[in-house]
Amino acid sequence: MKKDWSRKRIVYELHERNITLGSLSVQAGLAPSTLKNALRASYPKGERIIAEAIGVKPEVIWAGRYAERGKQYVGRA
Repeated sequence: MKKDWSRKRIVYELHERNITLGSLSVQAGLAPSTLKNALRASYPKGERIIAEAIGVKPEVIWAGRYAERGKQYVGRA
């Protein structure tokens, strides 16, 4: 199974681009602490916002989560 990026790596990648989670949240029209939720639990909208800011697909950052989601949709109509 593929591994998710660590919380530290995600924050590091954002900081390398002079972005904080708080500022990114506000820029997206969310409360300042909202995107922190994506670091600890599945939150597809937040994951997309963070991944776009870093410049990679969310499936790269949260490979394990997306692999699990794919399994959940297999066989459903």
